[in-house]
Amino acid sequence: MLKKNTLLLAGLFFISMITMFSCDIKKEVSQPPSTHEMLNADLAFSDMCRQIGMKKAFLQYIDNEGVLLRPDHLPMIGADAINYISFLSDTSYTLSWKPAHAEIAASGDLGYTYGTFKLQLPDTTLTGTYVNIWKKEKDGEWKFVLNSDNPGTE
Repeated sequence: MLKKNTLLLAGLFFISMITMFSCDIKKEVSQPPSTHEMLNADLAFSDMCRQIGMKKAFLQYIDNEGVLLRPDHLPMIGADAINYISFLSDTSYTLSWKPAHAEIAASGDLGYTYGTFKLQLPDTTLTGTYVNIWKKEKDGEWKFVLNSDNPGTE
C-alpha cells in the first residue's frame, strides 16, 4: 500500500513538473509583437500628409492627449497641440517622411518610429529627423502620443 501511494505521488509530481515546464517553454517560445501595424500607421500618416495636407493628417493621427515638441515652443499637450495644428496653414508646402526603425513594447500597444523627413517648399527642400511615439487605441487604431522633429540633416 505504501509503495502504491509513493508511486502515485511520484507520478503526480512528474506530471505536474511536465505541465509547469511546458508552460514555461510556451512563454519563452512566444513571438514578440510585430511592428508591422505600427509601421503601416506611420507610413499611412506620411502618405496622408503628402496627399491631402499636414493639418488634416496630424488631426487624424494625434491622440487626444498627444504631445507636440517644436523648436522655440514649450511642449504642446492635448487640446493645445490640436489647437496649434488647427491654425497652421499647409497650402504652400508638402511634408513627408520615411521611417528608418521601429520598436514595440511586449504588450503590443505602445511603440516608436523614427526616421527622416522632407519638407518641400516652393523654392527649397528642408530635411531632418523625426520621432513618433505610438499608442494602439482600444479600437485597434494607432495614434501618436508624441511627435518631435529635428530640422537639418544636410
